[in-house]
Amino acid sequence: MEITFLGTSSGVPTRSRNVSSVALKLTQRGEVWLFDCGEGTQHQLLCSDVKISQITRIFVTHMHGDHVYGLAGLLASCGLAGSGQPIEIYGPPELKDYLHACAKYSHFKLPHHIRFHPIHPGILYEDKEFSVSCGPLKHRIPAYGYRISEKDRPGRFNVEKAKKLGIPPGPVYGELKQGKTVTLDDGRRIRGQDLCGERETGRKVIYCTDTVFCEGAIALSEDADVLIHEATFAHQDAQLAFERLHSTSTMAAQVALAAQVKQLIMTHFSPRYAPGNALQLDDLLNEARAIFPNTILARDFMTYEVPRRSSDSKK
Repeated sequence: MEITFLGTSSGVPTRSRNVSSVALKLTQRGEVWLFDCGEGTQHQLLCSDVKISQITRIFVTHMHGDHVYGLAGLLASCGLAGSGQPIEIYGPPELKDYLHACAKYSHFKLPHHIRFHPIHPGILYEDKEFSVSCGPLKHRIPAYGYRISEKDRPGRFNVEKAKKLGIPPGPVYGELKQGKTVTLDDGRRIRGQDLCGERETGRKVIYCTDTVFCEGAIALSEDADVLIHEATFAHQDAQLAFERLHSTSTMAAQVALAAQVKQLIMTHFSPRYAPGNALQLDDLLNEARAIFPNTILARDFMTYEVPRRSSDSKK
């Protein structure tokens, strides 16, 4: 699980930061899941090591332009490429109408392999390895945060122990690795869990933007390995944050602390904190770290590999 930040500015792009988009690369599956798609995301993808052809799912938090204006262009390019790669799109119900209107008035055809899924609180997608759920945040329009949960994995399979027990290699190893109990040809019943180490707790990545501080963000972020949370404003600009229903650096840190996450990555910064201004992003970082020390600032093209949980890191 590797996170690539494609845009970390709020509202408008700057010289060094594009507007919102985050890619989650699932390397072993050869898949990329995209979260939000602000204007210019397609070009950011081309300048990164994230392959557009590997995008299989796109999750949109809300309908503000700095989170959706790049989606129609990206889908148009996917259609021109003719790859036929199915793309599942999750977002507010009006997202489908918006994209169909873009296609109608700019005279392009949405790729036939795209499917829309209107989001709702709860589990949106689940397979053998992952589940994705969402929950409501607090913004000027309906907005949702996403929780990507990796399922627990069987512990390491002890091949040497299996050989000593006289278990012949083959498909039975696969069943034992999954922790199943199997009956051998000689009648012995072998419990897979006796040949495997302690189960590995699955990782959890949370994406929360746009929102002011709210209990919904805390509930969604509980025990996360990584919380990606907006920090549009500095603490001294909290009044602006409340007026516009965005978060300050300290609000993001308070969510991380209350949810007991392992790592907070702040993003979605107002251009008012660009270099040369009275307040800069390092000030926001210091504010957050005073509350939650394990905080870093996202920057465009930054990657973060989510570490696996060891058996002694369970909470």
